[in-house]
Amino acid sequence: MPTNNMTFRLAGEAGQGVESSGAGFAKALARGGLHIFGLLDYMSRVRGGLNFFQVRVGEQPLYAHSNDVHLLLPFSQEAVDSFAQQVVPGGGIIYDPSLKVDEAALKARGVQAFPVPIFQIALDAGGERVMANTVAIVAACGIAGYDFKYLAGVIEENFRRKGPDVVALNLKVAEGGYRYAAEHYAASFAWKLQPVDRPPRMVINGNQALAMGALAGGCRFIAAYPMTPATSIIEWFAAHAQRFGVVTKHAEDEIAALGLAIGANFAGVRGMASTSGGGFSLMVEMLGLAGMTEVPVVIVEAQRGGPSTGLPTRTEQSDLLFVLHASQGEFPRIVIAPHTIEECFYAGWRAFNLAEKYQCPVIILTDELLAASLRDVLPEIFDFGSVAIDRGALLTPEQLDRLTDEYKRYAYTESGISPRALPGHPHAVYAVTSDEHDEYGHITDNEEIRHRMMDKRLRKLEGAAQEMRPPVTYGPQEAPLVLFGWGSTYGALREAVDILNQEGVETRLVQPVDIFPFPAEAMAEALAGAQTVIAVELNYTGQGAKLLRLYTGRQVDGHVRKWAGRPLSPQEIVAQVKQEVKP
Repeated sequence: MPTNNMTFRLAGEAGQGVESSGAGFAKALARGGLHIFGLLDYMSRVRGGLNFFQVRVGEQPLYAHSNDVHLLLPFSQEAVDSFAQQVVPGGGIIYDPSLKVDEAALKARGVQAFPVPIFQIALDAGGERVMANTVAIVAACGIAGYDFKYLAGVIEENFRRKGPDVVALNLKVAEGGYRYAAEHYAASFAWKLQPVDRPPRMVINGNQALAMGALAGGCRFIAAYPMTPATSIIEWFAAHAQRFGVVTKHAEDEIAALGLAIGANFAGVRGMASTSGGGFSLMVEMLGLAGMTEVPVVIVEAQRGGPSTGLPTRTEQSDLLFVLHASQGEFPRIVIAPHTIEECFYAGWRAFNLAEKYQCPVIILTDELLAASLRDVLPEIFDFGSVAIDRGALLTPEQLDRLTDEYKRYAYTESGISPRALPGHPHAVYAVTSDEHDEYGHITDNEEIRHRMMDKRLRKLEGAAQEMRPPVTYGPQEAPLVLFGWGSTYGALREAVDILNQEGVETRLVQPVDIFPFPAEAMAEALAGAQTVIAVELNYTGQGAKLLRLYTGRQVDGHVRKWAGRPLSPQEIVAQVKQEVKP
């Protein structure tokens, strides 16, 4: 019988605990040594609608979701009607008898019906109807034969703050659901889950990892106006603010948020602002201010579907060209696009080093998929001891004490990087303006000075370009078929590469992580020998492919694109690649 390789989908209305239950379920599976990938899909409403949380389980590390659903746990009639057809033959649906399920139609497809009185089990144990999601989850584990103790541990942890009586009640409810499902249906269900002896692992999403990395990198200020899917970044900082001495500011809008972050960095505090595409649109003028005044700042732009409000709770990769060119005029910026949870942590602290070293904005470009999806990772990937802090050309008080000439904040230098002083020292009093200025910061429209200052600022990109890492590659290095992607598509692309190679289609993955300055030479080298390049992106116009052609001259031979707000699965990529690459 198949073991430790299946997908669960919890589905219901907003307010029925789909997300919290799914996250707890994923944690319980990971504590049994199983690898998980948790995909959250939710509508933009507080109550009602149709949401789901999908948990994929495997023996090997997982980087993406799968289209196959083995056990469906619907909490509403709409969930039954919408997702019953996605359950694979041999799979099953666990549902309360109050929901209408066409058992004959399921049987004809080889799908099993598992009616479980989840509401009544909760009530009989002395609980309430809201505990039905707990009953459904433990019922799924009972059917799959997964050890109850891992679920019990998560339940105890989640309800400990409410006291021992609440913990005991929830355990009693859970035990009833587990026992009922195991006794009635376990024998007929082929897929099973068995614990694996592995080191303890964390269950975490991209936003949490990024926030941890930023904190490790010295971030002590964050400002944001809440905007999905970036909101959980400032929420994470707010939850840990007192412990680590972080100032969190819920700004009145995104313009103010970036202004506050710029002010913090101007004063010497590493600060950041987090937002999504709509909020970044408002930040554009402040972005130009940071560029003109050469104040370092980090911005997290977590993409979602646009334009305007668009698809506020869905994923997309349609802001790439926007962030590269946002704001009027020309000034240096650095853009990085992490592709895994591990990379989110690394980007969180590296962005601050780049920002201070080159005295410019650094934009971390993520999206809803990477921000909210859960994976299990070893705690060792968050190696706080290896985090290095580089504050660039920042003058110390001792250096300023020895300064005899008038301080030039924007002094011309060969690298374009001027020695930076924090306000407060008597030898470092200078003017700051959003207008063009001379070396002292005084406003000017002198043609010669304008040429020199523009050249000084943009020359910083020459140094930054040397720090941009080469693209990530995966698969046989001589494979003639290359899949090109960026950002969160990495997980699905990685698995698609494995599938295609197993089917005899030699394929490899090439993906930039440092987006700008674009690593053109390294990218051209990585693509050398490729006979066919297929760009895989979550946008309509193929923005990554356009960037590739702009800086390398290489035009892709085909596209796999999706803009419906949902991520691409490995199976979707494989199917579309085969359509693009025909014999």
